[in-house]
Amino acid sequence: MFGNQNMQDMMAKLQEMQGAVEDSKKRLENIYVKGDALEGKIRFVLDGNRQLKELFIDDEIMKQTPKDEIIQNLIDAFNKAIKDADHVNENEMKSTAFNIIPGMGK
Repeated sequence: MFGNQNMQDMMAKLQEMQGAVEDSKKRLENIYVKGDALEGKIRFVLDGNRQLKELFIDDEIMKQTPKDEIIQNLIDAFNKAIKDADHVNENEMKSTAFNIIPGMGK
């Protein structure tokens, strides 16, 4: 069904795609998103690959805020950061797909 040249072309295209995805992942390592709560007194920073890079909790929050409220604000801040990281990641991968296979990223 497929000739040797077709198989070689397909394998070359797959290798190109794999390289492009790896390049995208490297770029995403250098893109940071933030999710915060309580006016920045709780903050998560993630990279575009959704890896946690920083967690900040102001000392005063720990002393003055009930545990349940801290937990809820941590959840809210993390969810904001993950939502933004998902958006960045999705856009980068769409861009990569579009560059490899025109029309795919639409």
